[in-house]
Amino acid sequence: MSFRVPGPGLGKMKLDSAQSSLDQEEAEEAEDRQLLEPAAWRAYMERRTALREFLTSDLSPHLLRRHHGRMELLQKCSFHIEILPKHLALGDQNPLVLPSTMLQLIDPWKFQRMKKVGTAQTKIQLLLLGDLLEQLDRGRAELGALLESPDPRPFLAGWGLVARRLAELSAVMDSFLAMMVPGRLHMKHRLVSDIGATKIPHIRLMLSTKMPVMFDRKGSVAHQDWASLRWFVTIQPAAPEQFELRFKLLDPRTQQESTQCGTIPVAACAFDIHNLLPNRSYRFTVKRAESYTLVYEPWRDSLTLQTRPGPPEGPSPSRLGKPGLPLTTLSER
Repeated sequence: MSFRVPGPGLGKMKLDSAQSSLDQEEAEEAEDRQLLEPAAWRAYMERRTALREFLTSDLSPHLLRRHHGRMELLQKCSFHIEILPKHLALGDQNPLVLPSTMLQLIDPWKFQRMKKVGTAQTKIQLLLLGDLLEQLDRGRAELGALLESPDPRPFLAGWGLVARRLAELSAVMDSFLAMMVPGRLHMKHRLVSDIGATKIPHIRLMLSTKMPVMFDRKGSVAHQDWASLRWFVTIQPAAPEQFELRFKLLDPRTQQESTQCGTIPVAACAFDIHNLLPNRSYRFTVKRAESYTLVYEPWRDSLTLQTRPGPPEGPSPSRLGKPGLPLTTLSER
């Protein structure tokens, strides 16, 4: 194989090409200027600059990609009801205002109704966020095409509509940012009944989110007859959490193989599942254990791993005379 060092001719060709492109743009700009009066040309350039600044700052591709990423993350979160007192005086040590205590005082039937309201409100919020993000994408595409229009006269003639579109997209962006934060749940009736002479403070219910539980794809490994699984939460909670781990053999070939599945409660972020079949594929899923305050959890992470091939078929001297092992041995770390 031979390698040639490019000579000075290649650099000269690139410079000539760039200069030719600049000359063409200047020629086009001079041609457009001849179509307008000087005052109209200045107005065109000012409005064109304003539009370009809007598309490169308020509605830049980088900003939209970041919002799409935030939206994808939100769709993977779990949504919960958070119980808070409406008014709490500074230094008030009343134990009845603690969320855990207030939850015990709430009518369970009314709370279940509020959970259904929270589920509906969360679904509507996610749908509206997706629609607002689509509006921002479409708006940027429309204005970008207008910016690339070669004729300045339609641009000037339709500037009123463009200005109105800019205001609309700014309002859409404000609505999107405000709606990204889960809001308050609206209650028509009190959830806590009066208990004798005890003064129960009014409460408010808020929707809160918890970051998704995700597998550590580098740390989760399948061996010949067992799998080591690890997962994490992006923002660590203040209190320890319970998780639910599921496993299932894909494409079982016998009735006995179809029993290679199960659900395991785990109180850590790592777990080993033993006595799997060699050279087979298993699907694992993990999520938070369902809590009393959960209202919506549309997503759970899944991971497919294949165990390594076993030794060649035939009796192994080390295993002769040993009793059979149970189907699945579980160990938590």
